[in-house]
Amino acid sequence: MAEFPDSDQQNRLAETCTRCSALTASRERISWGVGPRDADLVVIGEAPGAGTPEADRWKGGNWTGMAYTARHSGRKIREMMTAIGYADAYYTNAVKCFPSDGAGSNREPTAEERANCRPYLRQEIEQIAPSCVIATGKHATQSLLAVEGRTIDGFLDSVLEPIGCPTLGRPVLPLLHPSYQSVWLSRLGYTHESYLDAVREAIESITER
Repeated sequence: MAEFPDSDQQNRLAETCTRCSALTASRERISWGVGPRDADLVVIGEAPGAGTPEADRWKGGNWTGMAYTARHSGRKIREMMTAIGYADAYYTNAVKCFPSDGAGSNREPTAEERANCRPYLRQEIEQIAPSCVIATGKHATQSLLAVEGRTIDGFLDSVLEPIGCPTLGRPVLPLLHPSYQSVWLSRLGYTHESYLDAVREAIESITER
């Protein structure tokens, strides 16, 4: 069972933010990063979803103000990182606010929204100074590579392949987004257990250099 993060570890980088009018209007709370400031790993998602306000605890970052605290994706990625020996990772999103599609679900953040939020993301990575940055999913990976002025083609081919990022000063390791693991694991030739082993080995190959 994943441990719910301590609210004292919430990393509020600003009192508020109004850089994106649509996100300011749609969010309940800014979903700041959360975790130890000396973590070896920074785990990055795309953006908080609408969340589940009626949940007992795992309401989602849009309601808790802390990244990766949703009932499904939040618990799943935290359980995975704990299982491979990294319970003390730092979690954040490339975009800190819920991008509403106007119908109660989330949409893909715009390029402008990603750019507006990127200074926060870079500040977090510089502050935490991890050995490795874990990008969960295509959009989180693209947001990180944008710092280098790069794009990515064929995301699935990049999963578990470390990407050098000189501007960030540490490598990025793309992983499947936790919400889509069950869809893609078998297609990539993994079982759940062998995928965990592969993630652990990939991280160790980076952190032990």
